Amino acid sequence: MSSSTVSVSAATPTRHLFERRVDEIKPSKTDINFVIMDYLINEGYPSAAKKFAMEANIQPPIEEETIQPRVEIRNAIHAGNIETAIHKINDLNPQILDLDPSLHFALLRLQLIELIRDCMSIPNADITPALTFATSQLAPRAPTNPEFLEDLERTMALLIFPPENLAPQLAALLDPSLRQNVANRVNEAILGSQGARREARIRNLVRLRAWAEKKARETGKDIPPKLSLGLDSDKEGQDNDDDDEAMNGNGDADAMVS
Repeated sequence: MSSSTVSVSAATPTRHLFERRVDEIKPSKTDINFVIMDYLINEGYPSAAKKFAMEANIQPPIEEETIQPRVEIRNAIHAGNIETAIHKINDLNPQILDLDPSLHFALLRLQLIELIRDCMSIPNADITPALTFATSQLAPRAPTNPEFLEDLERTMALLIFPPENLAPQLAALLDPSLRQNVANRVNEAILGSQGARREARIRNLVRLRAWAEKKARETGKDIPPKLSLGLDSDKEGQDNDDDDEAMNGNGDADAMVS
């Protein structure tokens, strides 16, 4: 055997049997297209769904017009136009918020945060609109739930402390991710009110994958120390954290597969 052959062999790491078996599995293109289309429809991306359907030569499962109200509501929340979003939700189905006090409170609290954000952007701004809204819209609801009261108190603290020196817990209220979180909850509530699944199938698959890995490790199965989700090669070190987040998503993985 030549020295060059030895050096090449030594430089090539031996892949784990599990990884080789995964590579041997060839998922159906039809199944992949279905999961992608399901995500685009469920998350509310009609234009992307239409383009993907054309490229994949498949028929979209529903018309773009049926998704548009969810898109408009999501965009309003992302833009901080919470009052507009609430009106659109009620126009679509007033029972959505009537039957979900927690979601209704989350939207109203987000509206209060947007009012406070406006105050923060102007030196010596009048905080009366924020106080009036908190008193009339949130204060009557707060006593019905300890979490509501805690959320309201934390939100009102934004008016006390300078915006450049907020504790992490308060700064998180001004982070755009809170808008994203509320928008996701609204999207799920709308889908549920329409008798549709509340979330895309791929989210269930990610949780199921995390559940399967957890069970495999608990029973001592021979699998690699780290299993990448394959979503971002630059975040290999975060794979286990991503799996934990997936496990903590909506629903219970154990119940899902039982």
